[in-house]
Order: sequence, then C-alpha cells, then structure tokens
Amino acid sequence: MNKTVELFKSTAELSEFFGQFIIEGMKNAPEGQFYSIALSGGSTPKAVFAHLATHFKEKIAWGKLCIFWSDERCVPPESAESNYRMAKESLLDHVPIPASQIFRMMGENDPTAEAERYEKVLQEHIPASGILPAFDLLMLGLGDDGHTASIFPDNLAPFQSKMGVAVAVHPQTKQQRITLTGTLINNAHQVVILATGAGKAEKVSTILEQKTDWDKLPAGLVQPTQGQLFWLLDEAAASGLAGA
Repeated sequence: MNKTVELFKSTAELSEFFGQFIIEGMKNAPEGQFYSIALSGGSTPKAVFAHLATHFKEKIAWGKLCIFWSDERCVPPESAESNYRMAKESLLDHVPIPASQIFRMMGENDPTAEAERYEKVLQEHIPASGILPAFDLLMLGLGDDGHTASIFPDNLAPFQSKMGVAVAVHPQTKQQRITLTGTLINNAHQVVILATGAGKAEKVSTILEQKTDWDKLPAGLVQPTQGQLFWLLDEAAASGLAGA
C-alpha cells in the first residue's frame, strides 16, 4: 500500500485538490471505459461536492463517470438523512452527468435484499480485480469515533466480510445502514479519506501515528491491498499530529 497525507489550510483548498485529483485520475482511465467513483456522506463531503458543482462543472468530463455510494442510511431518497439526497442536491443536480450513470443504494428497500442487489450492480458496472469489483476512486469520510462508510468500531464484521456489500447498524441510534465492506474498500485502485475540523484531530492522530488501539478503528483498517491511500486533512483535523 502506498499512503500519502496531504494538509490544507481550508476546506476550499482541500476541495480544489480533490477536483484536480479526479481529473488526473480520469486521464489514466482506459479509453472507452467509465471512471467509477463511490461517494460518501457527511459534512466534509457535502462541502467538497458544493465546491465541485461551482468550480468543476466545466472541468470534469462528467459524462465519463459512473457514480456509486460507499454507504447509505435505510431511509427513502427524499429523507434529509439520505446520503444520495445530499449528493444530488449539492452536486449531481448541478453537473451534466446522465441519470443512467448514477447508481444509488436504495435505502427504502429491505436492507439485506438491497445489499445483495447493490453488489450485483457493482459487479455489472465495475471491472473486477480478483473476485471483487475495483473502484477507480473510493471517497470516504471519518467519523469522530473513527468509523468510516457505515462500519463502526463496535462491530468490525462488515469490514472483514468477504462480500462486497453488507448491512450494518449504527451503535447508538440502531438505525440500519447499507455499506461497502472493508474487503471491497481495500480492493479499490485509489481511496481518499477526507477529514476536516478539530473534532477529527484525535482519531486522525491515533490512526496515522498508530497509537493505542488504532487498529480497532475502521478507518485505520483502510489499507488498499494493491492501490493508493490518500488522507486529505485541513489544519484543524491535522492539529494532533506530531509536528503539525
């Protein structure tokens, strides 16, 4: 695994880097093949999406992208809690990407059945590396508790599953979620973890400096087997790192 940590003075700088990151990644995509991206929920991704909608509408070849999600709450798409709705309203409604290239997790469906359906969707639309699909770019957030996608520290089973998509449960709210598994996450060509704000500083330093129990945090287990891992941090999120 090749890991890179990038620090930014603001979310706007981070967002600009991420937009250019997509453009550069698409240059390396095989001719005639869609570039696959899994989007994340969360406040930082929302800010990034808004930046892309404003500053990259004409720069990114949206027609060559296929959009997926890393996780989704088991709610209807019109719910304020829906990761799909957030991405739609902050990004997808504002850029010229065909609806046929947007593949949402259907949170309104039975979770187990939807996990099975979504895994088949991934298999149909994303080239495999080994036995699982391999995203070109997988975007993840970081929870204050160290969770990523919808895999939480109290239950690492979805991370270790040999399947590509699993059902998870939020430890406090008991809300069911649909999530990509760690096995599929670590099969991606490039994984980007975004973290901004002082609330993320403790877990960022625990994971990146491998402090006590770092390997019990789902985000710490994101280690692409053959791909690249990028941590994109603002100054507040990086404030706990030695020398920051």
